[in-house]
Amino acid sequence: MRQSSGVREEQAAQSKDGKAKGDTPGAEESEDTKDADGSIAGGRRRRIGRIARWAALGLAVLVLGVSAAGYFYYEHLNGNIRKNKLNLGDKQLDRSAANADGQRPLNILLLGSDSRNSKANQDLGGARDDADRPPLADVQMLVHVSADRSNMSVISVPRDTRVTIPKCTDPENGKVYRGTNGQIINTSLGNGGPGCTVATWEELTGIPVDHFMMIDFAGVVSMADAVGGVPVCVDSNIYDDKSGLRLLKGSRTVKGEQALQWLRTRHGFEDGSDIGRTHAQHMYMNAMVRQLKSGTKLSDPGQLTDLAEAATKALTVDKDLGSVKKLYNLADDIKRVPSGRITMTTMPWVSDPQNPDAHVIPKPGDAEKLFSLVRNDIALDGKDKKKDPKSLPSAPPAAPKKDIAVTVFNGTGTVVEPPVTGRGSDIASFLVKQGFAKVTSDSTPRAQADTTLTYPRATQRGDALAVAKALGLPETAVRHSPEVQQITLVIGGDWKGGTSYPKDGGEDESADPASTPSAKDGKGAGDEKTGQDGKAGKDGQKDDGKGTKKPDDNKAPESSDPLNGDDRTACMKVNPLNRF
Repeated sequence: MRQSSGVREEQAAQSKDGKAKGDTPGAEESEDTKDADGSIAGGRRRRIGRIARWAALGLAVLVLGVSAAGYFYYEHLNGNIRKNKLNLGDKQLDRSAANADGQRPLNILLLGSDSRNSKANQDLGGARDDADRPPLADVQMLVHVSADRSNMSVISVPRDTRVTIPKCTDPENGKVYRGTNGQIINTSLGNGGPGCTVATWEELTGIPVDHFMMIDFAGVVSMADAVGGVPVCVDSNIYDDKSGLRLLKGSRTVKGEQALQWLRTRHGFEDGSDIGRTHAQHMYMNAMVRQLKSGTKLSDPGQLTDLAEAATKALTVDKDLGSVKKLYNLADDIKRVPSGRITMTTMPWVSDPQNPDAHVIPKPGDAEKLFSLVRNDIALDGKDKKKDPKSLPSAPPAAPKKDIAVTVFNGTGTVVEPPVTGRGSDIASFLVKQGFAKVTSDSTPRAQADTTLTYPRATQRGDALAVAKALGLPETAVRHSPEVQQITLVIGGDWKGGTSYPKDGGEDESADPASTPSAKDGKGAGDEKTGQDGKAGKDGQKDDGKGTKKPDDNKAPESSDPLNGDDRTACMKVNPLNRF
């Protein structure tokens, strides 16, 4: 059974150094927000069902808020916290492996719900007659804290990403939600609760989730007020009539409902897509974390009390994290990470061929590279020292090839494309020719973005590595999973041809129409910061000595739009249609 990795008792053994439209009602300007522009117009039009995400970025800050407040009226605060089951799926990944010092990385899924289950949430989110529909997880971010607590990585997944949602069981009433392919990821929250979103993330990324934290509309507002506002920046005057956000050019401080407007604004930023909103949320989160770490907004006991109340009332967490003490210990771990070693990213994506104007899917190659870095506890900023193979535990010796049983699945299909015909049997035949006599091909349909090789028992790791070597698979693709009966190879969408796995982690992009650069695949023109205009940039690239750029295997890909936690120069680009 998985134990809490946010609990101090466990850490004591470790080193001590260690794309839908959204509307919102207008809001009047707060008297305390002197930097912000004039008052916001009154009621705005509301659309039922399609609510722009407002940003659970405050979620990462909630833990820090609890930490800052310490143990003020401990039992009272404990009673504020709502708790739910961590994972509602049938299959759960093993916890991340410990490093040579026995320390484990920590993975926390942050969720923002558009629930209208209270008057406060209805007032802020609108659509009162939509209050009874299942909530949507419109903000989803995975926070990965390295095993040695030296760095932190954050991955956002766009709310309109089409994925496979696994079978989930509601812990309250026992209702079973069957697994479905081709669903939008934000709907997973309605399949029994946040535990189904956790199961969906594990299915998508292969990253084990240790905890989740969820917040709603009212929680964002109360947190923004409690910390006294958060500094943001826009490159020109902005007015978004959908969210109600109105700000003058330059650095401004937003709080309360205006902070919610910032976090929900989509049309006013960049090209009006959901990706621009994600960038705005990353800016907000970075600024808020810097403030809380510096303590500048938490100078008196009254503020600390307000922050503790706001943080605990705003939270729904997994049962293993459901106390102030555990949140405090978790916050202590997070606070040890220097802000300069925090990297915010967005899952690399391409337009969904089935609905290119509204939905996206993971970008072949780049998305798996990002997930793999986090799975293997490699910092996204490229500053990690290369791991010495001698310091890592060695795998047990492999059995003779003729005795190693392997099952091969063809997972090259997607939610919108059929699999490559005969791919599984082709690879199975190749392995047989290499001497692996006990190889079979299973025709059961699979859809998987990345190629994986799993083994059921630790003693079989050496066998699995022998198979991986024969196929040219990197060690990062080899995983332990008690869910398989024998060594299992799933050929993903990143390997659609040939008998040796591509060294760049994906097939030739010219063979995949979904990877053709367009304004919809994160390569729109004019994004000077991230180099997403198709030209080689510095982030995630290294020179090969011939004047060309090659991907850096130990750094986040450019298409993930990495943002450093110390970056105070970032300023949101305002959509020309929303300038005044």
